[in-house]
Amino acid sequence: MASRSVNKVILVGHLGRDAETKFTPAGVSVTSFSVATNRRWKDQQSGEWKEETDWANVVLWRQENLANYLTKGKQVYVEGRLQTRSYDDKDGKKQYRTEVVAEDVILLGGRGGEGVEDAGRAPVSMPRNAPRPAAAAEPADQGITDDDVPF
Repeated sequence: MASRSVNKVILVGHLGRDAETKFTPAGVSVTSFSVATNRRWKDQQSGEWKEETDWANVVLWRQENLANYLTKGKQVYVEGRLQTRSYDDKDGKKQYRTEVVAEDVILLGGRGGEGVEDAGRAPVSMPRNAPRPAAAAEPADQGITDDDVPF
């Protein structure tokens, strides 16, 4: 019997910093940013609410135009896979870095990023594998023009 495995990550959180785009020597763009996700629970012993924030480093290949929209504080949906890579630091010590390699990135909450005021607006997205919807299917009062969308 063949074994199967799944490497799938879905994050909904807020950007911790503005995205940075760099280029490989071959000219391929790689955009990196961090996403904060929160979890909240009630402590069974004290009855107090507690909150914890986790940070995920995300890399997005070949989508340099999206970096202009990925600014600190914006809410974002990221779908991708986990990848751990190693490198030697300047002292020769081996370092490991685990990051999410994004396949789909969707900006949530509209232009302002607040989410509540813009909840009725469609998100700006950059899915890599999904077919693009027809322009006629988008609502006319969306407020986003072709010049606003990075693709």
